[in-house]
Amino acid sequence: MYKVVLRKSNREKRKLRVRNSIFGTAERPRLSVFRSNKYITAQLIDDVTGKTLVDTLKETKDLHNGKNKLDAAKEVGLLLAKKAVEAKVSKVTFDRNGYQYHGRVKNVADGAREGGLVL
Repeated sequence: MYKVVLRKSNREKRKLRVRNSIFGTAERPRLSVFRSNKYITAQLIDDVTGKTLVDTLKETKDLHNGKNKLDAAKEVGLLLAKKAVEAKVSKVTFDRNGYQYHGRVKNVADGAREGGLVL
């Protein structure tokens, strides 16, 4: 019989493998990226307390409106960096969440760097 391997399960395995070495603190939170087929979002998480410090969930639809996905991903990174600087966060640890560091995920990281965050 053929064995069916789902992509989601493979991504979940990669995510757990990467998360074993990445941990966010209040001084250096974890920049977590989520990529769906339509949108991309990012948030800064303090894993010690389990709280989200900064996110881009509410503005995501507006940032993607009328742009291609790569440009919108860079805008998400810039917006997250702007909010992080307002929250007095300058250094973050990048968590690609099991996705390849390529395309939209890379653009979020580049936008965050341009906005003033140190990854």
